[in-house]
Amino acid sequence: MAEPLLPQASTRPQKAFLGCFRKRDCWFPTWRGAFLLIFLLLGLGVWWVLGIHSFLAPNHPIPGGLLVVEGWGPDYAMKAAAEEFARTHYDKLYVTGGPLEWGAPLSEYKTYAELGAAILGKLSLATNAVQAVPAPLVQQDRTYNAALALKKYLDQNGIPHPVINLISVGPHARRSRYLFQKAFGKGTTIGIVALEPKGYDPRHWWRSSQGVRVVTGGTVASVYFRLFFRP
Repeated sequence: MAEPLLPQASTRPQKAFLGCFRKRDCWFPTWRGAFLLIFLLLGLGVWWVLGIHSFLAPNHPIPGGLLVVEGWGPDYAMKAAAEEFARTHYDKLYVTGGPLEWGAPLSEYKTYAELGAAILGKLSLATNAVQAVPAPLVQQDRTYNAALALKKYLDQNGIPHPVINLISVGPHARRSRYLFQKAFGKGTTIGIVALEPKGYDPRHWWRSSQGVRVVTGGTVASVYFRLFFRP
């Protein structure tokens, strides 16, 4: 006598809520996998806390070339740029920057480039040793546009630029070098001098609200430019 046929399970996925959801098999970590995942996340967190500042603020100057400082930097950045200029005997110090964000109606200087150049003049640098290169007003990518303005100025004046040493401050340095490299292209090598910020301790940046703000902002900005920025 033939055995009765059992009904076969349907191979069609189970659906619910008018077909808006369907059932699927998925993998879940075991306790070993969960432990490994937590260990990796903790290790990544420790590296980020202890190593992210030095990663965002690299120091890789290149001998020779042109010296450039971002004009929005604080007074101690201008002083460090003047000292670097005198110590290494560059021909000229170029200052970049767009329009001032505050105080412009009360100031004779309308851009960070002009303001930075004036500060350098007060630091005993000769007038002919400093060149302000103002950038236009833009709503985004100000560092990139400042670099473009500098490249345009150098090209128009026939000034070769195979090497540029850029002076920046703290965690802004890595993305400044990246954006300058994008603006100048493969024909120019960008060196970077990252000055130590004075508003917080870089070795314990998480103990200061300013340090947390600057480092987290620099991390997000660096990821954004690497993934989404298009010249």
